Amino acid sequence: MTLVILLFVFGVILLALEIVVPGAILGTIGGLMMFGGVVVAFTHLGSTGGAIATLVALLLLAITVYLELVWLPRSRLARHFSMETTIDSTSQPPLAKAADVVGRDALALSVLAPTGFVRLDGQRYEAFCQSGYAAAGATLKVVGLDTFRLIVTQP
Repeated sequence: MTLVILLFVFGVILLALEIVVPGAILGTIGGLMMFGGVVVAFTHLGSTGGAIATLVALLLLAITVYLELVWLPRSRLARHFSMETTIDSTSQPPLAKAADVVGRDALALSVLAPTGFVRLDGQRYEAFCQSGYAAAGATLKVVGLDTFRLIVTQP
């Protein structure tokens, strides 16, 4: 009987530690220990003792899962470790204002097949050529902006 109780207690402890140590290793070992406790109960205590141990193991498992998935996320401890603020910023400044560049002429610094580099107002930009190809030195028209590049076409 003592072995069954020890297996259940260590099984529940390992299941609870699964919260802190990710990877499902401790939870799997804890579940196997509880299963081992049920097997030991069946072999040493007979079918009645095994059935009772199975019910106790299922009850302990249900309580552990409830505490981990329902109660713990709402606790003060979870609020302490959770982020409550969001950051509304970008890692890159905007490429350019669409009103400043759309409709302007740009000079192809490299072959655009379909991407390459262009110069506009003395600044170098990555560009995407809608027509698929533009030779180096070609004059191109800016027709739009993508996230990180200008969209150009041949006039």
